Amino acid sequence: MRIITGTAKGTKLVTLSGDDTRPTSEIVKEAVFSAIQFDLHDRSILDLFGGSGQLSLEALSRGAKNAVIVDANRSATDIIKSNATKTKLMEKCRIATADWKEYLKGVKGKEAFGLVFLDPPYKAGFIDEVLKRLYTSEILAKDAIIVCESEEDGVPEPIDGKEQKLYKYGRTYISIIRLA
Repeated sequence: MRIITGTAKGTKLVTLSGDDTRPTSEIVKEAVFSAIQFDLHDRSILDLFGGSGQLSLEALSRGAKNAVIVDANRSATDIIKSNATKTKLMEKCRIATADWKEYLKGVKGKEAFGLVFLDPPYKAGFIDEVLKRLYTSEILAKDAIIVCESEEDGVPEPIDGKEQKLYKYGRTYISIIRLA
């Protein structure tokens, strides 16, 4: 696992061993960033299920403004800090060890994020629950982009008034939701 391009191009990242995290494959990551590459510059990122931090760090390497990377697992946030330091992007990161629900409750109305990564544990309906809370949290910029990773039974339901594109890579589905 590595940063594909940008200021930290080629930096190798580490992840937790075992099944606690599921790193996004290189093919899927490249496809996601191909789809949003012209929308990264100066966006603030929220990554609610950070894992290794690779999606946020890739976005920062490509020109995003800053990132808040959240994970409930202390070992994961330690890995994220290590990866952020290795990529020399730590000064653009805030890393929080917190449950996603508690984080959204605590930040409600206090920040505006233009890019959100949702790569939670694969489970049917889970992303829909996360999206509902996210939409009511008052933290999304009016032109926000939300990138969701799931399996087929976890693809979020389309929401009226929001553009949603779906991409499939093997068993992985990527939903890109644009609010504007």
